[in-house]
Amino acid sequence: MKKRVITAVLAATMALSSLAGCGNGKTLEEQTASTGETGTQESAEDEGFSMADAKDVDGTEISFWHSMGGVNGQAIDALVEKFNTENEFGITVNAQYQGEYDDSLNKLKSAQIGNMGADLVQVYEIGSRFMIESGWITPMQEMIDADGYDMSSIEPNLAAYYTIDNKLYSMPFNSSTPIMYYNKDMFEKAGITEVPDSLEAIEEVGEQLLSKGGAGEVISLGIYGWFFEQFMGKQGLDYANNENGRKEAATAVAFDENGGAANILTAWKSLYDKGYAPNVGKGGDAGLADFSAGKSAITLGSTASLKQILQDVNGKFEVGTAYFPKVKSSDEGGVSIGGASLWALNNNDSKKARATWEFIKFLVSAESQAYWNAQTGYFPVTTDAHEEQVFKDNIAKYPQFQTAIDQLHDSSPEYVGALLSVFPEARATVESQIESLLNGDQNVDETVSSMAEAINKSIEEYNLVNN
Repeated sequence: MKKRVITAVLAATMALSSLAGCGNGKTLEEQTASTGETGTQESAEDEGFSMADAKDVDGTEISFWHSMGGVNGQAIDALVEKFNTENEFGITVNAQYQGEYDDSLNKLKSAQIGNMGADLVQVYEIGSRFMIESGWITPMQEMIDADGYDMSSIEPNLAAYYTIDNKLYSMPFNSSTPIMYYNKDMFEKAGITEVPDSLEAIEEVGEQLLSKGGAGEVISLGIYGWFFEQFMGKQGLDYANNENGRKEAATAVAFDENGGAANILTAWKSLYDKGYAPNVGKGGDAGLADFSAGKSAITLGSTASLKQILQDVNGKFEVGTAYFPKVKSSDEGGVSIGGASLWALNNNDSKKARATWEFIKFLVSAESQAYWNAQTGYFPVTTDAHEEQVFKDNIAKYPQFQTAIDQLHDSSPEYVGALLSVFPEARATVESQIESLLNGDQNVDETVSSMAEAINKSIEEYNLVNN
């Protein structure tokens, strides 16, 4: 019987913040030993998967851990309440907010070390490789096959991210892509009739936007690792080796050898040096405030930010949306997704497995996804949701969101993005290195080298522990 071994040391290596202090004051080694077999967890693949019949789960309770706060959390609560009230199986879902994505994943690691995990967890996309290798999960494909579930309505470019060797490991739930937001009024004043499709093209119209359009900044471009990954995909180039970590686990980045990182950083630095893209800070939302205030003509952000941007702009100018920019206009590639998916934990309980699966099917149903899209701005993960009146009304109210749907459909699973066990650390590295580049502390080649060296070291340390 094959077993995967994920120790507490691995969890500490992978996490952005250490798990030291968890486990009632025990050391990491003591916490690991207390689970038996050095913290070994066995996956459903190894043990064989069984799921009870739906008629046999009356009275079953499951725990759902999520990371949706604010209005998104309210939408989750409404869906859970609807399921608990209306499901015909007598299933009760206890939804528990676990903090932001990093917090939630670290709590999951701590709970699994103590063998007290949830039944269903929401994990951000860059935690996917870790979850696959953890040995804690029931691959979603096992549930799909056991139930004969028809996946044809699930958006293929969303499912592709979480699929390896034709096996879906988790169910897409709150998915988004990055798009470009632009100030239509500034573009009109500047006499720009064609929206730039690349960083190169943005630089070409930069002076017009400043001198004629009234922009204080051409683009408020947040220093964000996700954007860097998207620029790689838009070039049609891999971020990591072993086919972006999808053929087998990545052992090193590829962006230093294929020239992709140098292309991105050269274009970014040029925009910065010309005063077109000042340093507005780190994070995906770092550039949104300047845009919404009417200071910058362009910004990049998640599709899920659309409603907030429109609310903040509040009619001061017309907001346009366009595809996420390429690096050069001649590039041919596509976007990958962000957000999170639903992972079923293997708790060796066939009734809980069935209850979890019935809840998952409810969450990705057309009705639920149309509601989720309208409330949050995330994609409906099922195409059937497009036929729901709630979705139709929402797209009529926010026509800018059609850009996001068109961009998703115009992309391809070929550009689905990398799977990397140490993605949280990798993103932090990319962001700090880009900041050093813009501050003049190093040149492009030095930045690429430093990025690659730091991330490769993290990958090597992770693989040493995992293997």
